[in-house]
Formats: sequence, C-alpha cells, structure tokens
Amino acid sequence: MSVIAPDFKLSGFIKSLLDNIFWILLLFVLIGLPAVFMILIVIEMPIIDGELLTPFLALSYLVNPTRTLPVIQAFMTTDIFRVMAFPGFGFAALLAAGTIFAERKMMAKIQLRVGPFYCGKFEGILQLMGDGLKLISKEIIIPAKADKPIFWAAPVLFVATAAAFVALIPVAPGWVVADVDLGLLAVFAVIGFFPIITILSAWSANSKYPFIGGIRALFQMVSFEIPLILSLLGVVMVTGTLNLSEITASQSNFPWIVFLPIGAIVFFIAMLAELERIPFDLPEAESEIVAGWLTELSGMLYGLVQLGSYLKLYAFAALFVVLFLGGWNGPMVVPPFPEEIITEGIEMGPITLSIEGLPLLTQEMLNGTLWFVLKTVGVIFFIILPRGVFPRVRVDLLLDLGWTKLIGLCFINIFIALGLVYAGVLGPGGLQ
Repeated sequence: MSVIAPDFKLSGFIKSLLDNIFWILLLFVLIGLPAVFMILIVIEMPIIDGELLTPFLALSYLVNPTRTLPVIQAFMTTDIFRVMAFPGFGFAALLAAGTIFAERKMMAKIQLRVGPFYCGKFEGILQLMGDGLKLISKEIIIPAKADKPIFWAAPVLFVATAAAFVALIPVAPGWVVADVDLGLLAVFAVIGFFPIITILSAWSANSKYPFIGGIRALFQMVSFEIPLILSLLGVVMVTGTLNLSEITASQSNFPWIVFLPIGAIVFFIAMLAELERIPFDLPEAESEIVAGWLTELSGMLYGLVQLGSYLKLYAFAALFVVLFLGGWNGPMVVPPFPEEIITEGIEMGPITLSIEGLPLLTQEMLNGTLWFVLKTVGVIFFIILPRGVFPRVRVDLLLDLGWTKLIGLCFINIFIALGLVYAGVLGPGGLQ
C-alpha cells in the first residue's frame, strides 16, 4: 500500500514562512529586547570619549560594528557572561553538542554504518539541530500513575546539577565560574546528587523497567564513588590544596599523571561507571531493560536528561584534565599581541578600544583555553571509544571491580604519593 504525498503549494509554503517570521519577531520583541535591556542595566558600562555610556545609547551601539566592541568588552567582564557563555553553560553545551555529533559519526565508522549524513551539507552537521527540534516538538507523555511533580522535576534537576558541576571547572587562568577554595570537595558534593536524582526519576515513573534501571544506577554509582574519591587523595597530598585552580597551576612543569598513573587509571575507570558508559551501561541496558531509568521519559524531558548527561561527560573529562593532565598548562603557541596594540589600543573607527581589562584577549587566556580544549577533547575521545569496542559487563563483576580491585589500587596510589612527599621528591623542597 503506497502513500501519496500531498501536492506542494507555493502559497502554503510562503504562508508558513511568514508565520515563522512573525512569531520570531514577536518573541524577539517580547523576550529578546527586554533581556538585552536587563543585561545592559546590570553590566558596568565603559567610558567612551570621556563620557559614561548609558544602556540606551549602548543599545544603539549594537547596530554599529565600530562601536559594538566596548559594549561587548563590558559584558565579558560580568558574572553573567561567565555563567551563560564562557567558561560556563554555553561553552560546555557547545562542547557537549560536538561530542554527540562526533560520537555518532565515530560509532558509525567503527560499526560500518553511515551515521548522521542526510541532514546537512557536511557529514550531517545539521542533524543535531534536527534532533533538537524533533525533541522540542514531540509530545511529553507522562504515565497515568506517575508521581507527576517529581517526574517533571527530575530532568530539570539533572541538568541543573550537571551545570553546577561545570561551574567548578577552571578553563584558563582566572576563568572559572565558581573559584571555591574547597573546589574538589564541592565537586564530590555535586556528584553525590546524581544517584539521588536518578532513583527519584526512576521511582516517580511507577514502572518496573525504570525502577530496575534506577536500582542498578544506585548500586553502580555508590560502589564507584568511593574509589573515585580515593583515587584523588594522591593529588591532594602532593599539591596540599583542594582548590582546582591551584592544582592546575601546580602542574606547570609536568602533569601529575607522570607520578600518579595508578590514580589516573582508577579515576578514569570510575568515571566511566559514574557516566554509565559502556562497558558500565547497566542502568540503561537497552537489550535488557529497554532504556533503563530513561524508559518513560519522552519529548524534551528526555532531551534534558541527554543534555545533562553530555554536560556531565564534559565536566568529568575536564576534571580529569585539571587533575592529571595539567589543565590549561602547555607550550605557548599563541603569539603575543603587538606592543602598539597593548599600549595604544585598537582603532575602531571614531573610537579607540583599549584591551586593558579585557581578559579574553590576553595571550595566557587564549593559549590556556586552546590547551584545555585539546586535552579535554582527547579525554572525551577515550571515554566514547569503549562504546564501539567493549561488551557490557555483568553486574556482579561490576560491583566486585568497584568494591575490591579499584579500592585496593587506590591505597597503592596513596602509598606512592606518601612516599614521594616524604622522600622529598614532591611537595615543599621537591620538584614542586
């Protein structure tokens, strides 16, 4: 039985196009312009030609390319920019989107499939946008006997917790959303919320498959959080601090993976289990329990969980880079700015923009961000690689690995760190 497609009508296409333009303009006027005004009121305005720039004048500057840079400069120095754009949610979401696309293409190459291809001109690059629009437009179906408030809240809490995790990661010197003295403890405090949210989401669906997946996730996360924490004690011992920025700065000469490879290996394995990645994907084993604790989620609720999962993946990979691979440290590959630009500024038409106080244009920041991104992308590659190589392990072997073997390796790593510190190789008087 064949299905005949309806005839294409140019008038209908033009009407739908005009409808979309109308709604876009309406949303921009009702939401976009007020948001821009709020940001312009909050940020500290620059002084141009001896006069303090006002929010209303700054709005007119936004349509003039020669006068836009001072407004952007003022915006980049605010906490709003750090949270929304860099190094916060926007930066992490961009890397997460790239990870989704790269993973799908890589798995397709390994499994001799095409993968995302037909949507978009270059290797299916627009497939991400198509999938996002599909999730937004899909109906959200809630089970009749579900605990609806918790069912709705769990995906939102999952994304919020992942975003809080991202906020603790230093990307470049001075560029971190929340520079906490006890940053490493704050990381584990945030990670501790993931098992709670997972079991709440599974329980609220009132369905056996999500509940089985939630119980598996709880067992798995709890059993691997202990070796995850113990594997980092060696780094804390040799650095003497819990601040992630200070830990990164302490690796200016060499990364800690050189002296603590066992801790790095244990952390990486525990990280795979915390992320529920193959070979530790028992909570979402599609061949056994459909999709685990995600079974009853649909539409954008499912999309929020997927977004949170890949934000969490980025945060764990970045944490591995910060703790064991030197973070932003690396050879200086970004050339310094010309002296005349540093002293005289950049001429932009009728005004001169000084780069003083503009951290995004410093050589250290650009070079640090480059090395941080390259290292993080490399770690993400090794996180997603096992999906196309390894099979899923049994739950008894998984728990045995977490509670016995990895904890034993953690104590060996701690003894190595203690030996390096007391022998004077590392720490005060040593190499660092």
